[in-house]
Amino acid sequence: MTAELDPIIHPTHRLRICAMLVAGSTVELSVIKDHLDLSPSALSKQVAALVDAGYVKQERLGADTRRVWLSMTRAGRKAYEGHVAALREIVNATTVPSDS
Repeated sequence: MTAELDPIIHPTHRLRICAMLVAGSTVELSVIKDHLDLSPSALSKQVAALVDAGYVKQERLGADTRRVWLSMTRAGRKAYEGHVAALREIVNATTVPSDS
């Protein structure tokens, strides 16, 4: 069975956000912003697309309600893993003919 690229995850910034969230269980939004060097509005758009798709959960934890934490949902993790598998299939299927 061939894995499929996920159009929600495919844009570079969303893929990188998902990769960070899969690597850590819960990541503060400001950490992602600093790592990706995105403006708050650009990051907000990318995160909103992932939240709307049900791939990412956004929470305010503790007393400081200004801090926002993100985590992958089960559906998000499954979609990310499928997307990465599709990328691997593309890379592994691509061969360059040798000159010899």
